[in-house]
Amino acid sequence: MPPAATARLLELYPAIAELAPPLRDPVLARHAQAMQVSAGTVLFEEGTPCRGFPLVVAGEVRVARGTPQGRSLELYRVTPGEVCVASTSCLFGHGLLAAHGVAAQPSELVVLDPTGFERWTAHEPFRRFVFGVFADRLAELMALVEAVAFQRLDQRLAAALLGHGAVVQATHQALADEIGTVREIVTRLLKRFERAGWVRLARERIEIVDAAALRALAAAGTM
Repeated sequence: MPPAATARLLELYPAIAELAPPLRDPVLARHAQAMQVSAGTVLFEEGTPCRGFPLVVAGEVRVARGTPQGRSLELYRVTPGEVCVASTSCLFGHGLLAAHGVAAQPSELVVLDPTGFERWTAHEPFRRFVFGVFADRLAELMALVEAVAFQRLDQRLAAALLGHGAVVQATHQALADEIGTVREIVTRLLKRFERAGWVRLARERIEIVDAAALRALAAAGTM
């Protein structure tokens, strides 16, 4: 693996930097691959065996249930220094992937093959790091399940819009994927928000006009 990629990896993942060199370096040399991908690249697919453990060095990976080209529900995003729960679960359980992963922007990754992953997770500090992130992600996923089950779509859309800043550069389909619905419903809700004076709509652009109103809706669920 290139020295520059190794240096960035060790900086972002202290649990790897703290591995003893006789354990760390042979795995990086023989069982890790640095790769650069463009936005939209499918990194792994739902229902397939996990071929590696992705460590994000730059960029962002969107992990979702469904199909990469169709309707899907975003579960979480993996940013530099984080790990992918779907890959972790698949490798530990020797099963199939329960979600798909797509590069949300141009990204750089180091992919650890299953043998390398097994060698590092045999070391308690690294295993503790992986399980710690796993526990945090599980809490996030439980909150997502609660939102999907009990929160109205207009609330979820308002919260999603607020999470993108004052100007949202996204398609209606991308927002639908983020909150787990279809594009037509997002379009209908956005038009309601526009009539209420909360947003201004343009092509792949949504300007937040009344953030307080959206915040109230996201928090209280009343329009």
